[in-house]
Amino acid sequence: MLIIGIAGGTGSGKTTVVRKIIESLPPDSVAVIPQDSYYNDQSDLPLEVRKHTNFDHPDAFEWPLLAHQVSELRHGRAIEQPTYSYFTCTRLAGTVHVEPREVIIVEGIMTLYDKSLRDMMDLKVFVDAGADERLLRVIERDIVERGHPLDMLVRKYRNILKPMHDEFIEPTKQYADIIIPNGGANERAISMLTRYILSALRGQHSNG
Repeated sequence: MLIIGIAGGTGSGKTTVVRKIIESLPPDSVAVIPQDSYYNDQSDLPLEVRKHTNFDHPDAFEWPLLAHQVSELRHGRAIEQPTYSYFTCTRLAGTVHVEPREVIIVEGIMTLYDKSLRDMMDLKVFVDAGADERLLRVIERDIVERGHPLDMLVRKYRNILKPMHDEFIEPTKQYADIIIPNGGANERAISMLTRYILSALRGQHSNG
């Protein structure tokens, strides 16, 4: 088994990188654990309070649960992954059953932030992209997928996304084994990454 952490700022292209890795590997060989699923359960709080959650701060995540479930997968045990709603700003009742796979990808803005999580990873990747490009992607995504108005997104970027990125996300680049500039558009870097993963898996098979 190979555990891969893929981090990077909001809108950096992490999802594209993950998709291209999955496409290059054998079917059903990858399980993806989105860090977004591990936002804290806030069901005990009123909706108006939940709406002001800073989703770009480390305190927004339930780190022990994420580390525990990755550890369970690493030891060959299936997990019930939590699910989260951005509309209600809290955890949903349902879970997602995840079986252990040859490759476990943990993907999210702060995947490399927590040391206990990093220590379980065989490969740590940081997906990098310029601030302007990330802002445009965030605006496009949040208007279409989450129905957020443009003026709100601009305020959110200035007051939350950018300062949180600079304080908590960008510094985790130092822990990365591989940095992918230009995000999901960097075909050559992604190709090199997928070849490395395939080679590592072959090595594990031959040693096993």
